[in-house]
Amino acid sequence: MTALWAAGGALAGVGAGVALRGPVSRFTRVGWVFLLVSAVVVAALAARFAGSVEVLAFATLGALGVALAFIDAAVERLPDVLTLPAYPIVVGLLAVAAVVSGRLDTLWRALLGGLVLFVFYFALGAVRPGDLGGGDVKLAGVLGVGLAWLGWQSLALGAALGFVLSAVVSLVLLAARRITLRSQLPFGPFMLAGALVAVLLS
Repeated sequence: MTALWAAGGALAGVGAGVALRGPVSRFTRVGWVFLLVSAVVVAALAARFAGSVEVLAFATLGALGVALAFIDAAVERLPDVLTLPAYPIVVGLLAVAAVVSGRLDTLWRALLGGLVLFVFYFALGAVRPGDLGGGDVKLAGVLGVGLAWLGWQSLALGAALGFVLSAVVSLVLLAARRITLRSQLPFGPFMLAGALVAVLLS
């Protein structure tokens, strides 16, 4: 059964990638790698939430996350055209899941978690404005909603992994002399990767 969900997720991921090619192509070139990554991510999430009421919410968040990661890696931007619509879409789908499953307390925790992570990133951006941009702050809120739906531990793990992955990759690139101490890597892909790992491990 899980394999069927994964296969369906892969097809849905390709479809989502095709649908998102337009917005993404406004910022960077889109090729088969984008569709492949979208398929793999959505398939993994579909397998993780196979048969559950929240599968559509997380699959949607995953597809949007792949698009945002590609854009940020290319042009160091997390455009509002994708981050802002993610809020009503993800919250709406989770609200439906909460009503269907009778888990309104989980929905409230998710909303509170989104607010917590948004405020945390906003504070970091205010203290170190050169390190985090407004797009990172906006992305943090919707990621917090998804992570906190799974629990406070998932929220903490997902948030921490973003910083850990960023540090590890930076050290590797420094050792390889691909970047300097003054270089700045886009943080969005690390946020998204950390959240994805936390979700799959939850």
